[in-house]
Amino acid sequence: MSDLHVLSVVPEIYPIVKTGGLADVAGALPLALQAEGVRTTSLIPAYPAVRAALAQPAAEYVQPDLFGGPVRLLRGTVSGLDILAIDAPHLYDRPGNPYVGPDGRDWGDNALRFAALARVGADVATGAVPGLHPDILHAHDWQAGLAPAYLAYRGGPRPGTVITVHNLAFQGQFPADLLSTLGLPPESYNLGGVEYYGSIGYLKAGIALADRITTVSPTYAAEIATAAGGMGMDGLLRIRSHALFGILNGIDETVWNPETDPHLAAPFSLARLHRRATNKRALQIRLGLVPDANALLLGVVSRFTWQKGLDLLLAALPHLLGLDIQLAMLGAGDRALEEGFLAAAAAHPGRVGVVRGYDEPLAHQIQAGADALLVPSRFEPCGLTQLCALRYGALPVVARVGGLADTVIDANEAALAAGTGTGVQFAPPTQEMLEAAILRLAALWVDQPTWRKLQRTAMKSDVSWRRPAARYAALYRALRDERRT
Repeated sequence: MSDLHVLSVVPEIYPIVKTGGLADVAGALPLALQAEGVRTTSLIPAYPAVRAALAQPAAEYVQPDLFGGPVRLLRGTVSGLDILAIDAPHLYDRPGNPYVGPDGRDWGDNALRFAALARVGADVATGAVPGLHPDILHAHDWQAGLAPAYLAYRGGPRPGTVITVHNLAFQGQFPADLLSTLGLPPESYNLGGVEYYGSIGYLKAGIALADRITTVSPTYAAEIATAAGGMGMDGLLRIRSHALFGILNGIDETVWNPETDPHLAAPFSLARLHRRATNKRALQIRLGLVPDANALLLGVVSRFTWQKGLDLLLAALPHLLGLDIQLAMLGAGDRALEEGFLAAAAAHPGRVGVVRGYDEPLAHQIQAGADALLVPSRFEPCGLTQLCALRYGALPVVARVGGLADTVIDANEAALAAGTGTGVQFAPPTQEMLEAAILRLAALWVDQPTWRKLQRTAMKSDVSWRRPAARYAALYRALRDERRT
C-alpha cells in the first residue's frame, strides 16, 4: 500500500513519447517505486501521441487562458502509468519532435510551452485537482525547472520539491523580458532565483530553489560541481552540495530482457548463451555486414554528437578497419558526423553498417548481436545504453566519465584475476585512448574463454531500478518528514 504520493513533472515519457533516456527514466521509475510504497502521477504535455494513447480520458482541471489559450487536464492510464496530460492545443498540438519543428530548429515558443508544464505542475501540487495532494513534486530537467520556482514564489503550503538533472548541458535559457509574461514576480529575478547570466534560467531556477537536487550517477554529481564539468553552474552546485545527490539510473528489465525480447531473432539467457550467435548473424545481415562469426562486431546506439565522442570514433575508423572488426551503428545527430559514417559505410561495404535515425527494435538487435558496445562519451551523466549492453552480454567499451565510470568495471589484470571485469574503460576521452581501448578489446576477443567469462559477469550485473528506487523513496520520505516538522 502506498503511503507517499509523488507528482512527476516530465516533458516526455516512455512508451508514449521518447527522444532520449529521460523518457526511459520517466517511464520506468514510477513502476519501480510501487514496490517501495510510492505512488506516482506523471504530468506531461498532451502532444498528439499522448492524446492518442489516452483512451477516453477524464478531464480533471480547466484553466480558461494560459499563455494564449485554454488548458484542461486529461487523466488516464497507459502501460500501468498514471498520466495527467496538459491539453493545450495552442502549445502542444504539433507533429513530430516535442522540442523542435520540421525545420530542425527549436519551437519559437518553447519558453512558454515548458513554463506551462511547470506552472500547471505547481497548480496540481497545491490542490488544483480534487483528491490529488502529492507529498513531493519531482521536476525533471530544464523543461520542468520552473516548477520549484512557481511554488517558492507563490507562498503558502506546498509539497517538498526535487529536481533531477539528466544532462546539465541542456539548461533552458530565455530572455529576461519574459518574466512578467511567465507570471513570475520581480523579486524572483536575482542570483538566488531565476536570473542566470542576464537571462531566465529554467534549469538554474530548479537547482537554486528545489529542496533536493539529484543527478543520475555519483560520479556525475561530483563532476558537475567542478569548473571543468559545471557548465557555468558549478558555483551554485557547490553552494547547494548539501542538497545534491547522485543516484544511478536503472533500466526496465521487462523491456530489456534477452529471454523474452520480441525484437530478437533468437531470445537467449545465461543458460542459453550460444543462441546469441543467431542474433549476431541476423544483425550482420540486417546491416549488410559479412556474416562472419569470428569477426569482432562493435555496436553503437547513440546520438551522433561531440558529447558522445562520435567524432573520436570517426577519426579512429582507419585504425579500427585495420583490424578484423565490423561496426554496426544506429543514430542521428550532427550532419557532418552522419555523413562521415555513411561515407565510411559506402566505402567499406560488409565492414561498416549505418542506420540513420532511431529504431527501437534495431536498438535491441544491436545490443543482442554486437560483441561489444562503444560509448566514447566526453561526458555522460549516466548512460543507459551501456546498462542495456551489460544485460545483453555486449561488453561495453566506455570513457571513464560520469555514470559510465560507475557502471562498467574495467577488465584490467586485477579484475580479470578476481573475475569482476565487465568491459573496458579508457581515459581521457581522446582518439588515441579510444584506439588503445579497442586494441585491448581485440586482445580479449582472441582469448574466447576469458571473453565468455567477462560476458557472463556482465550479464549478472544488477542494472535494475530496485536499488535506485529504494534510494529515491528514502529521499522522498526524508524530505516529506522534514517539511512536516
